Amino acid sequence: MTNFSKLGFIMATLGSSIGLGHIWRFPTMAGLNGGSVFIAIFLLISFGVGISMLVAEMLIGNRTKTNAQDAFAALDESKHKKWHYVGFCIVGGPLILTFYCVVLGWVVYYLGVISTDLPTNMQDSKLLFSQLKENILAQIISLFVVVFLTAYFVAKGVKDGIEKLNFILMPMLFIVFLGLLFYAMSMEHFVDSVKFMFAPDFSKVTAQTLIDSMGQVFFSLSLGIGIVITYAAFTESKQNLFHAALWVVIPGIIISLIAGLTIFTFVFEYKGDVAEGTGLVFITLPVMFAQMGFFGSIVCILFMVGLAFAGISSTISLLEPSIKWLLDKTGKSRGVLTYSVGFVVFVVGCVLIVSLNENALQFGGKSLFEWADWISANILMTFGGILSAVFVGYAIKREHLREWTRDYFSEGMFRFWLFAIKYLAPLMVLCIFTYQIYALIKGK
Repeated sequence: MTNFSKLGFIMATLGSSIGLGHIWRFPTMAGLNGGSVFIAIFLLISFGVGISMLVAEMLIGNRTKTNAQDAFAALDESKHKKWHYVGFCIVGGPLILTFYCVVLGWVVYYLGVISTDLPTNMQDSKLLFSQLKENILAQIISLFVVVFLTAYFVAKGVKDGIEKLNFILMPMLFIVFLGLLFYAMSMEHFVDSVKFMFAPDFSKVTAQTLIDSMGQVFFSLSLGIGIVITYAAFTESKQNLFHAALWVVIPGIIISLIAGLTIFTFVFEYKGDVAEGTGLVFITLPVMFAQMGFFGSIVCILFMVGLAFAGISSTISLLEPSIKWLLDKTGKSRGVLTYSVGFVVFVVGCVLIVSLNENALQFGGKSLFEWADWISANILMTFGGILSAVFVGYAIKREHLREWTRDYFSEGMFRFWLFAIKYLAPLMVLCIFTYQIYALIKGK
C-alpha cells in the first residue's frame, strides 16, 4: 500500500479540514453569533477537545492501516466485538457529497459567470441567486464539473492524486487569502472588522452561540465520517499524531480568521449585514465587489477561486473513505470504483437540485437537499464522532493507548487527552445533538 509522506498526510488532512466550512460557514456563524464571543469559544473548544478527537481518529487508522470498518474491528478489545458497525460511518462521505458538490457547483457558476458581470445592488444580487437555484440545467452542469474533478483526482490514488493535488491547492489557497487580507487591510473599515472579531462582548453569549461554536469545531475537522481514519491508514507507524493534529487545527483556524477578517471588512466597508447567513457569500459580497469597480471583478474571481480550492480538497476527502472500503472488500480497480460512486453521487445530487424547486420533494417543511444536509451534520457526523471517541476511550485498554502514544504524549498530556475523549467529547456532542433535536421539534 502506497503511503502518504509525513507532510503529505498533514496536507491531505488539512485539505479535508479546510473547506467551505472554514471559509464560508465560519464567517457566517461568527456573523450570526456576535463575532468575538463565538470565536473565543471556538478556539477554546478546538484546542481543548477538537485536537483530542482528531488524534483519537488518527490513532485508529495509524494502528490498523485499513479501511474504517475493519479498523474498528481490528482494535476492538471489548467483550461483544460489535464496534465494527461504527465503521459504516463512511456512508456519511458520499451523502455529504451529494449536497456539498451542489453548493460547490454554485461557487463554480459564480466564478465562471457572475464574477465578470457583478450585480450592483442587493435586489439584483438576490434575483441572480434565486435564478441560479431555479436554473436546474446550470446547476447540473456545475455539479457534473465538481463531481468529475473529484473522481478524477481520487481515481489517481493517494500519492499521485490526493497528495500531489493538496501540495498545490493548500499553498495556493493561503496565497489567495493572504492577498485578499492585505487588500482588506488597506480599507478604512478593516479596524471595525478586527474589533468585531476580537473585542469581547460577553452580553452576546447565548445557548445558540455555544452550540454553534461546538458544531463548527466538529464540522471543520471532518470528524465522524471516516476521513481522518482512512487518511491515517496511509501513514508511517511512527508518525507523530499530536504534531500532525496541531498542523491541521492551527492552519485551519488561521484561514478561518483570515477569511472572517477579509469578508467582514468588505461588509463594513460597503454597509452590508454581518448576519446575512448563507447569502453573505452569494448575495452580499458580489454587490460589494461590484462597488470596487473593475478591480472588484478580480477580487471576486480570487475569492471564488479560493473557495473552489478549499471545496475540491474537501470533496476528495469525502469520497476517499468509501473508495478505500470498496477497494479492500471487492479488489476491483480504483478507477472503476471511484467513477461508479461518483456517478451515484451525481445522480442523487441532481435529485437534490430538483428538490430545491419542487414541493413534491419536500417533507416536514424541508427539501431533500436540506434533509441530506441536516442528517449528515446532525446525525451521521455527530454519532460517528462520539462513537469514535468512545471507542478509543472505552473499547481499547488504557495500557495499549499509553504505549501507542508514548512518543508524543507526556503522562500529563495523555491523561488530559484520555479525559477529553472519554468525557468532554461525548458531552459536547450530546449537547449539540440534544439542542438540534429540540430545535427540530420546535420548528426553529
